[in-house]
Amino acid sequence: MELKNTILQLFPKLNDANGTDGINILEHSQQMTIPEGTTVFHQGDQCLNYLLIISGSVKVITRAENGREIVLYHIARGGSCVLTTSCLISSEDYPAEGITETDVLALAIPKPIFEQYMGESKAFRKQVFHSYGDRLIKLITLVEEISFAKLDIRLAKYLLVNGSVNTPIRTTHQALATELGSAREVISRQLKEFENRGWVQLKRGRIELTNHDALANLLPSSG
Repeated sequence: MELKNTILQLFPKLNDANGTDGINILEHSQQMTIPEGTTVFHQGDQCLNYLLIISGSVKVITRAENGREIVLYHIARGGSCVLTTSCLISSEDYPAEGITETDVLALAIPKPIFEQYMGESKAFRKQVFHSYGDRLIKLITLVEEISFAKLDIRLAKYLLVNGSVNTPIRTTHQALATELGSAREVISRQLKEFENRGWVQLKRGRIELTNHDALANLLPSSG
């Protein structure tokens, strides 16, 4: 019962005041514990479940023909996957790959139950489309940034969001390239330029921010 309450708190639109749709969906669903580093779905897989993330994080990546990867988005606690929603609605296969970044606890709603309650439950439809719309907006923002924003600005933004002067970022140049949709060599050159300016200090497996204000000054003014 405690886990059910947690799920209904994370996904409040399931707990519609007009009925017990949320409880019925939970009773027909399966809790899944997925270890870190597990591929949840591959490109070309059929979509058999609608996943709600209770804890942990999943990254969704796509690959170009030349093998270059890019992270489309991350799904954290209280989230769901926009591609999964799209594939379930359209009956298409996955166009990308999902990999757990940490141990993940998720709720798997089977496709037949998903389809049933999409048709019968206003509360469930609200939950699905609320999450879908939110994630789609972020995905469009990512496309705009990759297409139009300079790499130094995007890299500075990533560093500022994920670290601070007192909190090093533990990552690799290749992981950053995947995150930002670039090549490792390009990321390495840009980081070296930041280091030469005294903005960061590069260590093995981590990046230390040494001038927060200089990085922030790269970002477009919100005013």
